[in-house]
Amino acid sequence: MESDSSNTLDRQYVRLVSSDGYEYSILKSAAAVSGTLRGMLNQTSNFVEAKQNRVILPNISGVLLEKVCEYLYYNLKHQNNPGLIPEFDVPPEMALELLVASDFLDV
Repeated sequence: MESDSSNTLDRQYVRLVSSDGYEYSILKSAAAVSGTLRGMLNQTSNFVEAKQNRVILPNISGVLLEKVCEYLYYNLKHQNNPGLIPEFDVPPEMALELLVASDFLDV
């Protein structure tokens, strides 16, 4: 019985793996903010990522992926908020790389 419960919990999360091997476990609902990740994790697709519940992102470093994960949760938290949304902090030295990553991830 316990394995069913942990398996269900495991399916709520997805592991994102950076180019330098860092792994981040995030809610699938947060990952679904990204059109690219949503498509890769769609259970009706034949993508290996959907079967393994793990996405390897070879062009995104661990530091950058951590900021991407922060943004995915930030977006999820504020997506239905009609009021004033606080600004998402982007370090200037990371801005260009985040722009490229956001384009790839469709966020």
